[in-house]
Amino acid sequence: MHSPSRDAARPDTHRGDPVSRRRFLRGVGGTALGAGAYATTAGAAILGGGPAEAQSQSSVNFGRMFPNLPPFAPADDRLRTALRELGRPGGLLDARDNLAAGPVALVADLNLSANNPNNDTHTAGTTFMGQFLDHDMTFDTTSPLGVPTPPEQTPNARTPSFDLDSVYGAGPTGSPQLYNPGDRAKLRIESGGLFEDLPRDSTGTAIIADPRNDENLIIAGIHAAFILFHNKAVDVVRGQNPGIDTTAAFQEARRLTTWHYHWLILKEFLPLFVGQAMVDDVLNNGRRFYRPPMGGAFMPVEFQGAAYRFGHSMVRPSYRANMTGDPGGDPATGAPQFFGFIFDPAGEGQSDPVDLRGGARAPRRFIGWETFFRFDNVNVRPNKLIDTNISTPLFNLPLGTIPDGSPPTSLATRNLLRGVTWSLPSGQAIAQAIGVNPLGSGDLSELSGYRGLQLPKSTPLWYYALKEAQVRAGGLTLGPVGGRIVAEVFIGLLQTDPGSWVATQPSFTPTLGTTNGTFTMLDFLTFAGVDPASRAAAA
Repeated sequence: MHSPSRDAARPDTHRGDPVSRRRFLRGVGGTALGAGAYATTAGAAILGGGPAEAQSQSSVNFGRMFPNLPPFAPADDRLRTALRELGRPGGLLDARDNLAAGPVALVADLNLSANNPNNDTHTAGTTFMGQFLDHDMTFDTTSPLGVPTPPEQTPNARTPSFDLDSVYGAGPTGSPQLYNPGDRAKLRIESGGLFEDLPRDSTGTAIIADPRNDENLIIAGIHAAFILFHNKAVDVVRGQNPGIDTTAAFQEARRLTTWHYHWLILKEFLPLFVGQAMVDDVLNNGRRFYRPPMGGAFMPVEFQGAAYRFGHSMVRPSYRANMTGDPGGDPATGAPQFFGFIFDPAGEGQSDPVDLRGGARAPRRFIGWETFFRFDNVNVRPNKLIDTNISTPLFNLPLGTIPDGSPPTSLATRNLLRGVTWSLPSGQAIAQAIGVNPLGSGDLSELSGYRGLQLPKSTPLWYYALKEAQVRAGGLTLGPVGGRIVAEVFIGLLQTDPGSWVATQPSFTPTLGTTNGTFTMLDFLTFAGVDPASRAAAA
């Protein structure tokens, strides 16, 4: 679910000027949390791993859930070469979408992506909300790709909690550039021409706490919706508390925004990722392998480097960004609707790119959310299945999305090499550790013959999680290994966060939705004022 290249640039929200992803890299140094802590106590000693696997962890560094399991294979050149081959464009993982047909046809015609089936139980926006969640809790800025690195000595440049530090930065005092100078209780928001856009400097660089949230148009739209949601929550707080001061209004609006966000995570998105049965099991029977104490959460690399990257398999090759944004465009390319590949080399250097990359402002570059979430059953589009078929555009990432601007440009290759960076155990080893039957060699026979390695028996965890989802859950959700890791980390982050309603007020029910006590992503977008009805009224 991570962004394609979110492992090599450190966010620095204490700077007074916006900073691009690549400029972050040049400024990397030290081990500070870039955005400042909101509800997580840094430096706490905690337990990681299974019931008998005690290990000191730090909430400012990465750690392990299974510290006693060995790496899936020796980290040598033979392994790195095999993983590059496995993840190459046109290789085993490439879904071979027919890109020549164009982005409009790829949305409409399933035959053009025969190896890349839809998941009709998810809508297309689920991918990007998952990416937003990732950017809120984890950011590896220092470890080299494919070179073994101790996670316990590697800083996580995000707070390991769902505290929205990717939106709020260090608050109005620590990150003043993110806030409205005329009303410090509210975040800055600007217009992209027709509708809202992230605040930007003269070069088009977004002025936000985490540059990854401008990586593509959809996640930029989600970030803008969070800004608007918070600002409307400020209005609600002031309406209910006449005379409240600016600081108190900000703090209460942030609490309301964060708690409604936590509700979405636990009630809507986590069940989509892992299945309701897994969520219920962890809530009812407890976490068995991710067990930090209150206020001492850490980010395990089994999650960060493998299991939570399942979202890359859900990305579509192309999307309809909106229904009306391109009225003067070529009808042959879908106008007045704006279609685009998620990434397209042709968009490099364009002021208004033909693809859906971020970093640009133009009237058509906004999101019509009816394509991405189920406001109706006509326009919404599904995700792709969670499986080992990755959409073809992700094998040729724009260099601008890679912080050092250098290959590999294949996202699959980068994910596989990340397993070497963290010396991750195999999927089979974790399956045995948690007491579930591992996939058999027959399920993974396509991995035979990779330079004599035993990958069908000792499989990279990221690949294993995808194949397990495909074999055990029909690609609709993660399977028992991937699902267990993701569910325990998500629920653990909420349960150990002193700032969450899960930990401090379990009886909380949402108040900002259409009906008290219920709250969905549709309610979130409607309250923020970016829903289709609000778009139509404002047009």
